[in-house]
Amino acid sequence: MRRGTFRDDTVDYAAVGATQAPDLMQYPPERSVPAEQSWRIGSGQTRFEAAGESLLSWSALRGTGLQLTDVRPAAGPMYAGVSFDDEGNAITPSRMEADQRFDADGTPYVGAGTTVKVHGRVDGMRADAELRVIFAVEEPRRVGFALGTVGDSVVSGEESFMLDWHANDEVWFTVRAFDAPVSLAYRMFPGLIRRRRRTLFTGYLRAISPLYTTPA
Repeated sequence: MRRGTFRDDTVDYAAVGATQAPDLMQYPPERSVPAEQSWRIGSGQTRFEAAGESLLSWSALRGTGLQLTDVRPAAGPMYAGVSFDDEGNAITPSRMEADQRFDADGTPYVGAGTTVKVHGRVDGMRADAELRVIFAVEEPRRVGFALGTVGDSVVSGEESFMLDWHANDEVWFTVRAFDAPVSLAYRMFPGLIRRRRRTLFTGYLRAISPLYTTPA
């Protein structure tokens, strides 16, 4: 079991960890647009483990067409505990050392405190940003992490990516997010935030699920 939580005031929003709040969709952080979607992506241990490896090697972000650069793991010891239980209550973390893993290209896997820069466009609009992994979790039946904006982004907020292998053998992929507009275009036209989020969700699903098909 590997768990990690990273708390740092260098992110550019206050509600750190709010993607784990049960009532996110009803009570999002101030000025933020919430989003949530879940997909059944198969069943069984093999599907869960393959999806987990894909997720922790940044495949979801790459699936949107974004490029990753300057992936920097956190220096020093990690923290154990996701900081939130199933009801969204805070859990006090404890220190731990975690082995660093790398993908075939030498890019470090997702880890709590890792900072990454992304570059590209979503729906024709700039999507460059610096992001930080707020927490990461690897458990026998749950794998995932959350990313928070550090700066240089058109929106400010957080998104979490979670894989769950349920008792009925189904594997589900869930993405939750909240975005507050930063750029002038997104402040003037809030609908662009929802459109951007739909495009991102589609890219994430395409990258993680072998069952994905483009809707007719």
